[in-house]
Order: sequence, then C-alpha cells, then structure tokens
Amino acid sequence: MDQPHLLERKLLIRVCRVKGEGQKKWIEFSVTDVGVGIAPEVQQLFDPFFTTRVEGMGLGLSLCRTVVEQHGGALVFKPNLPHGTVFVFTLPASAVA
Repeated sequence: MDQPHLLERKLLIRVCRVKGEGQKKWIEFSVTDVGVGIAPEVQQLFDPFFTTRVEGMGLGLSLCRTVVEQHGGALVFKPNLPHGTVFVFTLPASAVA
C-alpha cells in the first residue's frame, strides 16, 4: 500500500497587543501560511455552507467568525504575498491585562 504524499506545512502564529481608538486595547492573533493562498475571487469564505472542499460542510470559518464577534472581536483574512494567506482575529483585552 502506498503512503500518502506528505506535504510540509509551515505556519507562523503571532499574538500581540494592539491599541484601538481611545483607551481601548486589543489582543491580535494571526496565523500565516505560505501555501497556495486563497483565490482572489473567493470572498465568501465566512458564509455558512460555502466550501472549497469536495467533502467540506462549510461551517468552520462561519462558526469561528461568529464566536469571535460574540466576544466583541473581528476575524478577517488577507493574502500573504507572494504566497499564502493570513487570518487575523482580534479580541478586546480585559481591563486587568
């Protein structure tokens, strides 16, 4: 039996504090890859049931965005030029942090 082709995957994960308007402070999380990226015409990644996978359900990113937004944050993606994608989400920092 042949072994499936294993791809090396590299991710860069960052967490930092960022300043918002006024005194508001945020924690920003980013996950960056250097893969093939997301085609520019694909803008509906966060729509429920949208998927680019044959057996995908299309709920993962929709649920992620909903949870982040329910906690007062935001989730976006952008190209990681020249290759890959960056997903960034922010959450409000607690007053204690």
